Amino acid sequence: MTTSDRGNTIDRRSVLLGAGAALGATALGGGKALAQAKVSAPNIIKPGTLVMSINPTLPPLQFVDDKGELQGMRVELGNALAKNLGLTPEYVRIEFAAMVPGLAAKRWDMINTGIFWTEERSKLMYMIPYEQAAVSFLAARGNPLNITKWQDLAGRAVGVELGGIEERRTREVDEMLKKAGLKGIDIRTFNNFAEAFQALRARQVDAATSIDATAMYWQGRGDFTRAVAGLFPQTACFAFANKTLADAAVAGLNDLRKSGYYDGLLDKYGVLKIEEKEFSIKGPGPA
Repeated sequence: MTTSDRGNTIDRRSVLLGAGAALGATALGGGKALAQAKVSAPNIIKPGTLVMSINPTLPPLQFVDDKGELQGMRVELGNALAKNLGLTPEYVRIEFAAMVPGLAAKRWDMINTGIFWTEERSKLMYMIPYEQAAVSFLAARGNPLNITKWQDLAGRAVGVELGGIEERRTREVDEMLKKAGLKGIDIRTFNNFAEAFQALRARQVDAATSIDATAMYWQGRGDFTRAVAGLFPQTACFAFANKTLADAAVAGLNDLRKSGYYDGLLDKYGVLKIEEKEFSIKGPGPA
């Protein structure tokens, strides 16, 4: 544990959320590791444990329920993977912008937040694609501004989480608008998606960037309207700093697919599966 206040806060959160994650794993038949661990130190940072970073602000994929427990498709898949590896799942809640530096600093073993694959990132981490996702733009409930295509975002204020692919895609739309001779987007970044969605709810922004599954969730709840969907389809990944652990995760995910668990889980949440028949590391990994 570090001596800084921030480090202490994160570590305390890790302990509390680890307990919540264990409860979620029990629901999956996970809980404490039932099999002998397939990975050990120095390939994991905590004996018998798979420590994962997550920012649970994207229901239904990753969120905190009214009991304060982590839920969602990515949490369930992370728990199932940990069980396959004979490890106990533990989660650290942290903003996305801190996840890659934290992985490199060995503060967690794995990023479990649907990080999108890019060539640049694939040189920093061992990335395993497991999900396909596209970008949506949410509007206020009922879509009072009648935003129906990306061109309608010209001159609008759009909220987005800082540092993720959603911010990058929002900036790409901004450039697309300018090249088309239209006004650009007033891009407003937030620490996490929850803050961006709250700004939209308060009408402080005209739209908010999200992934499709989350946009569908909020529209289904009646909070917002999914105004534009299906932009920039891309692959989401688990990410690791340790090659031995990443290889074990590949084998574990392939086990989960052969058993039918992976297909059933993603179908349950309406998430698109990867096209490849088997999981594998995509990209070179750290030099």
